[in-house]
Amino acid sequence: MRLGFAVKVLGRPGLKSHDTRRWQNSPHLSVSLAYLRDIFVYLGEMQIRMYRISSDVAPYLTHPDMPQFHRQIDECAAELAALGEMARRQDLRLSFHPSQYIVLNAEDESIAEKGARDIVAQAQMLDAMGLGDEAVVVTHVGGLYGDRRAALERFARRYERLPEPARRRLVLENDESQFCISDTHWVHRQTGIRLIFDYLHFQNCNHEGVPLRDAVRMALDSWPAGQTPKIHFSSPRTEFRVATRKNPDGTRREVLLPPLWTQHSDFINPFEFIQFVQDTDGFREYDVMLEAKAKDLALLRLREDLRRFAPQLAEARRIT
Repeated sequence: MRLGFAVKVLGRPGLKSHDTRRWQNSPHLSVSLAYLRDIFVYLGEMQIRMYRISSDVAPYLTHPDMPQFHRQIDECAAELAALGEMARRQDLRLSFHPSQYIVLNAEDESIAEKGARDIVAQAQMLDAMGLGDEAVVVTHVGGLYGDRRAALERFARRYERLPEPARRRLVLENDESQFCISDTHWVHRQTGIRLIFDYLHFQNCNHEGVPLRDAVRMALDSWPAGQTPKIHFSSPRTEFRVATRKNPDGTRREVLLPPLWTQHSDFINPFEFIQFVQDTDGFREYDVMLEAKAKDLALLRLREDLRRFAPQLAEARRIT
């Protein structure tokens, strides 16, 4: 079982995930790839074998009004191939997760087309790196728009219209409020798209009351034999939230509010994770993307916690 984290490295100051310059300063994928090489070196040293690349790694790549950025993938073909070879040597599983603004099932066709362009571009980068089909682009169904079935059907149609490289890379994740595992599984049955099971989203959104083990199986079984599925795991935040409120006299004050269970915690609750792994005992192997605010620090801490609290489990599952 490979453990991974998303985008930002906290364990080694100075490592950047992508070129963040504005368009006026001519940012470029080549700069981001140089940053990624440094991150890959760090991941190798820490024996971390799963990583989510920033969806902003190629700045303005699909911006309709900035054609000067549209050829970055072709311009960086050699660098992408070299980085992919580095990932394969390290057995490093990579993925993308486009932002929440990528809505493939949007009622507005122009919004859906923009989202499709981003998905296609990220699939092209994974292809240019020469990575296998386990390197994926993760997305959500999108908006409900007052009609669940129509929204699901619209996603299925738009998925089928994507070019083959994008369909081969795209996977679908249950979300925390609108489309739960039973919804994404319906889309899988229509299209064959592979599913990501998100543990915290499942806890927040399960309107058909699917048991945990059944829900995990629904996602894992959507992956073909010979491919290792991946899931997302996070613990809910338990801390107070600090909010600002306006006083009658116009001044402002800070107030404490209870936590939102949809938000990710800084670290992973090890007992919750251990229980989840035990609950899925006997299932096919899967990798786990940890979604915690402490990023790689949360991953390294969870490793220590597993060695302390569940050494037999960590050894049996070969968790790294």
